[in-house]
Amino acid sequence: MLILTALGSLPAIRAAAAAFDGLDPSPADAVSWFEEGAGKFRLEVYIGTEQDADAATAVIAQVAPDIHVHKGALEDADWVAMALDGLPPVNAGRFVVAGAHALNRVRGGAKRIWIEASEAFGTGHHGTTKGCLLALEDVLRRAPVPRRVLDVGAGSGVLAIAAAKAGAKALAVEIDPRAAAIMGENIANNRVSARVRWLAADGAKTASAPDRYELIFANILMRPLIRLSPILTRALKPGGRLVLSGLLTRQEPLVRLAYASRGLTLEHRYAREAWSTLVWRRPHA
Repeated sequence: MLILTALGSLPAIRAAAAAFDGLDPSPADAVSWFEEGAGKFRLEVYIGTEQDADAATAVIAQVAPDIHVHKGALEDADWVAMALDGLPPVNAGRFVVAGAHALNRVRGGAKRIWIEASEAFGTGHHGTTKGCLLALEDVLRRAPVPRRVLDVGAGSGVLAIAAAKAGAKALAVEIDPRAAAIMGENIANNRVSARVRWLAADGAKTASAPDRYELIFANILMRPLIRLSPILTRALKPGGRLVLSGLLTRQEPLVRLAYASRGLTLEHRYAREAWSTLVWRRPHA
């Protein structure tokens, strides 16, 4: 793994970090920035290959030509787990998501979801995941527990696990085989294997059958969300709800247009940090 670093003013560093938002695909595995001293800010971009490092350097140079980028190597390690180790529990309505280090300290009647930091996205700390959990909480307050739930691009499986702990039966689909294997472990760890079936598969193909699900999650990216709009709409039962996330707030208009044109009604919107979660409802015929 490689790391690109740069020091500069706040406007330059923020512009460089923001330049990677919405790139699909992005040459960066992760991007962060923080204040290093009075008036001095540091950018860190984590990269997998030399080719991606060159592409990322070009992205930075385009928006912040005055900052100098340094490239260095990192030892092989599970950087995601190391960065997330020790994070506090995430509270979202009736749900609490945490690793074992923090979950053991949770008290009260919350529904506890055990998710360790790993290569599979979805510990609950990201604005998109928490937005989806809050959307699930709202759905559970508005209507009976959905009988059939689909989670497309399930990552760690946290959303399907949450739905199962609320009483639903869920299908969790993840195209990345490694992430899907981790999701399977999470489902077993949370003792919901009887209520959650998981697949390493293409979510678009899995969702192709019409009128099957009362609740669908798709926490992915803007372009696949738009591409999947006809498939996800058909898979949703009349009266069912579709929770979309993984999109930046500024990307909302195109996603809204794609799903409103399919006859869905926007029921709720959650904004966390720079991310949006949209809850749609398919009207009854």
